[in-house]
Amino acid sequence: MRRRSSNIVAFSCMFFILALQAILPISSASLQYGFYDYDYKCKRTNVELLVRGVVAKAIRKDPGVGAGLIRMYFHDCFVRGCDASVLLDPTTANPTPEKTSGANFPSLRGFEVIDQAKAKLERRCPGVVSCADIVAFAARDAALFLGRISYPIPSGRLDGRVSLQSEVLQNLPAPFFSLSQNEAFFANKGMSPEEMVTLSGAHSIGRSHCSSFTNRLYPTEDPTIDRSFAGILKGVCPQNAAVDGVVPQDIVTPNRLSNQYYKNVKAHKVLFTTDQNLMSSSDTAAMVKENARNQTAWKAKFAAAMVKMGNLVELTGPPGEIRKNCRVVN
Repeated sequence: MRRRSSNIVAFSCMFFILALQAILPISSASLQYGFYDYDYKCKRTNVELLVRGVVAKAIRKDPGVGAGLIRMYFHDCFVRGCDASVLLDPTTANPTPEKTSGANFPSLRGFEVIDQAKAKLERRCPGVVSCADIVAFAARDAALFLGRISYPIPSGRLDGRVSLQSEVLQNLPAPFFSLSQNEAFFANKGMSPEEMVTLSGAHSIGRSHCSSFTNRLYPTEDPTIDRSFAGILKGVCPQNAAVDGVVPQDIVTPNRLSNQYYKNVKAHKVLFTTDQNLMSSSDTAAMVKENARNQTAWKAKFAAAMVKMGNLVELTGPPGEIRKNCRVVN
């Protein structure tokens, strides 16, 4: 019975990948699918499979890490493109990298997973695999393990040498944004309103600090939030609390990447203003309703949007590098 179930899952994943070929480009201008398959230093190492094994082990231990890896990918790609700049630690030369921004610290997680994958790859084929590609692979694998969303993603990125805290809030949408503000941020990255709605589905996993949404609870309760849901949130996040509490972004299926998020939006049971504002326009509301109705279609769109996001501002030449340690420049 167990073997039959595994075969069904494998067949479903293969069918899903084939269906995506009508949506995903064969490659971007410079990135390539299976990029590391052709590197002689890595010919005995399946780079993507190695990263997947590290991610699988981490998610088995703590599913929340998977949500962190998907969020890390988003926060990396929207600032300077997908160049692993979000991984850089503070140094004397640069005491305030992206990692120190309030949008990333202390909520961003999964750094140790990237470190573990990088360390294994450096032992197998040193100086070949970029940290930026590891982040992209890890986010893709997290989507597989948490949502059975499987897709190929091109690689060949290089790691950036610049990381500035000041650039984070300029490039990441805030949880209290209006719909038009949110759409403008995504449009600035070349992404459509539908892709914005599609990627918002990642809020079906992960956790949020109370400070990110208590503006909807105090001093006046937001009329667009379900009253019973607001009561639950107030129990975890009392007004003027000394400790910034944490709650699941989806209280129904907190560890499953799925279209439950869109059902929550329709029911007014979501945390952020940006989430609920998706219902403030007839166009985006129709997208929410369609995604809530058709999970298979949403998964395909999510995969395509993740690939597109990975192509933002490709760094495939100088001044990029392959870091030996993902936390510091060479």
